[in-house]
Amino acid sequence: MDLHAWITQQVDHVERLIEENEFPPSQTDGVRLRCEADRRILNRHRLDPAFPAFPGACEGCGLDDWGLPNIESVNDCPELLDLAHAHGITDEILASLDRPQPPEPDDGLPADFGYTMRITQHPTRPITTSDVPAALRGPRWKP
Repeated sequence: MDLHAWITQQVDHVERLIEENEFPPSQTDGVRLRCEADRRILNRHRLDPAFPAFPGACEGCGLDDWGLPNIESVNDCPELLDLAHAHGITDEILASLDRPQPPEPDDGLPADFGYTMRITQHPTRPITTSDVPAALRGPRWKP
């Protein structure tokens, strides 16, 4: 469970408490509005699937000048950290949360696919001086 999931769990819990009338009637509307605001922030600051190299990138934090995610992990998103603080997160809970890892590359190529394999499977014929066109031969041409 990452920070986003932890906050979602906390908001779900507060909404259940509202349904069970655990808040005084004078506070119910305010708490309900706060949950709605939290859900809007959670919807904006979520995992960004556009960056497989950064599996935990936060969509709401945008991109830097190089087109890379400003925040590489939703656990480091300042907006989500502020929300988590409001819901009572502790340093111990934060440290125990999962940090998304990039998936192992599986491009369907053999493990030894590289320079050697390309040379052996697609050899090029050697270039000899006899292949040089006459227009390019200089005055001291030796075939």
